[in-house]
Amino acid sequence: MPPPPHDRPLPETERTRHRRLREQGSLDRADLDAILAAGFVCHLGVSVDGTLMVVPTVYGSDGSTLYFHGSVASRSLVASPGAAVCVTVTHVDGLVLARSVFEHGVNYRSAMVFGVPRPVTDPDEKLEGLRCLTEQATPGQWDYARRPSRKELAATALLALSLDEASVKVRTGPPDDGDSPDAELPVWAGVLPLHPSWGAPEPDPLLTPGIVAPPHIAPRSAAQ
Repeated sequence: MPPPPHDRPLPETERTRHRRLREQGSLDRADLDAILAAGFVCHLGVSVDGTLMVVPTVYGSDGSTLYFHGSVASRSLVASPGAAVCVTVTHVDGLVLARSVFEHGVNYRSAMVFGVPRPVTDPDEKLEGLRCLTEQATPGQWDYARRPSRKELAATALLALSLDEASVKVRTGPPDDGDSPDAELPVWAGVLPLHPSWGAPEPDPLLTPGIVAPPHIAPRSAAQ
């Protein structure tokens, strides 16, 4: 019996093969899942009317499919059915400050997902995809706020992209010049970590008095 998809390594293709900094590449599907789970904003690379565009948008992952808003990509798919896209998610974890500028770098986690997206037209799947997006950004919000109406669903462009073809890279640790001749220089070297955090919730000025941030929102800033 073949292993479940999540236990299989990511396949290497011409688009996902790690040609540079191979030591930072990963074929571990768990690394892909962790990178996607840690964010909710991606950058969508797509060709629109012959012009390459990289568009920031929100996404959600259910483990096998990436759902994302994509009105620009939807127009492109209508004009060029079967056109491939590239979706990138990146997290910056720190600056790597070496003894020489040449060895400076960034500690990061990134994933690039390639493929041909499909417009989500089935109302049930579109609702589930939007739930995925909402819960990715703010767990608990889907059951708290009003859900989309039929008219709102019809006006929303949602795309689905398989996670079957993805490239993952991760860099961690200190600079690479600790055992080089530059190690003798009187220059500080190390990592300046970056830790994103949520601030305190800021209520809408027009919010009805007496409505407070719900339990799934209020603790997020305190937890970080």
